[in-house]
Amino acid sequence: MHSPNATPPTDTSRTTTPHPGHTRSGARAGTPDAATRHAGTPHAGNPHARNGQAALSVLVGNTPVLYVGEPFAPQGRGFYAKLEGFNPGGIKDRPGLYMVERARARGDLEPGARIIESTSGTLGLGLALAGMVHGHPVTLVTDPGLEASMTRLLTAYGAQVNVVSEPHPTGGWQQARRDRVAQLMRQHPGSWCPDQYNNPDNTTAYTPLALELATELAHIDVLVCSVGTGGHSAGVSRVLKQLYPGLTLVGVDTIGSTIFGQPARPRLMRGLGSSIYPRNVAYDSFSEVHWVAPAEAVWACRQLAASHYATGGWSVGAVALVAGWLARTLPEDTRIAAVFPDGPQRYLSTVYDDDYCAAHGLLDSPPASEPEVIGRLDEKEVTRWSRCTRVVDPLTLGRDAAEDDR
Repeated sequence: MHSPNATPPTDTSRTTTPHPGHTRSGARAGTPDAATRHAGTPHAGNPHARNGQAALSVLVGNTPVLYVGEPFAPQGRGFYAKLEGFNPGGIKDRPGLYMVERARARGDLEPGARIIESTSGTLGLGLALAGMVHGHPVTLVTDPGLEASMTRLLTAYGAQVNVVSEPHPTGGWQQARRDRVAQLMRQHPGSWCPDQYNNPDNTTAYTPLALELATELAHIDVLVCSVGTGGHSAGVSRVLKQLYPGLTLVGVDTIGSTIFGQPARPRLMRGLGSSIYPRNVAYDSFSEVHWVAPAEAVWACRQLAASHYATGGWSVGAVALVAGWLARTLPEDTRIAAVFPDGPQRYLSTVYDDDYCAAHGLLDSPPASEPEVIGRLDEKEVTRWSRCTRVVDPLTLGRDAAEDDR
């Protein structure tokens, strides 16, 4: 599934700082070589535990790349999709493992202490994996929007799932979940919260993904990422911009998300967007942002499934829609990489369920051929696929407006 034309870049280890989960020779976290880096952990004296850790951790990373052309772009044009759904639980297996490893190394997470975190699902899978690898009980706080199948899966993996019943008056479900996390941490002294929205380890965890892309594609002009916590867009682009200084980063958000300055609204799409302002979002790295509506993401997901036998959830559909448009409109030799965060399994009762989609008006018509363009992030409330090329921290929008009026 890798591009037959992709060749490794020249010694990427010389231009980027090696990630703690990689050796200069490319050994991945969880291999015997990488495991020796954490000799001070409780697993170090137990060869059976260490072997078990390696067997689980080695499943994460080195995901394939798929070239996506028609029907998203005309013949001869397309983009390269990094299929993170090939990880056991999706893209957030990477930060789930890495944030826990770093917290243990610093002493922030004591042996056997409980991990408590808010999640819309995918990070929960990564933390359940990390808890199993390192021997920590895991409590995941979610909301009624989490699919029943995902709740059952998280429980099967040993996590306790705690569901909030009411959204926060201004911060929505996300803030309600965070408030519950704080409450549970008071009830469990010594527990630890990764705080994925603001934890810099969340971004650093994606260094291996960036190096994998560089090896698989040799050169990248444009990177397309969905944005939720801001972790993978910041982490991957930071490394790739060292390798390819001219790289363009395109962010993909959902309507109703506040990340890029839009008003908070109830959101149908999970896995991207936010009703808070995560500190991990690297606003100054984005050249443009696109907002995508649920029906548009559903269309793209189903087109991917029908044409490429590789698809995913809301984020995947939104990213594919935008990456396809870029492939149609940018010069033909532009090399575009898009990150597909997950696979389709958890979305069989939503994105791929005709009754669900019909009930929410998601099958009415295909998306427009191009996005609506707005000049400022807060120029208007977007309700369909839209684009803005002036990306700033939304907390500065009021100040910028005042300066524009002078």
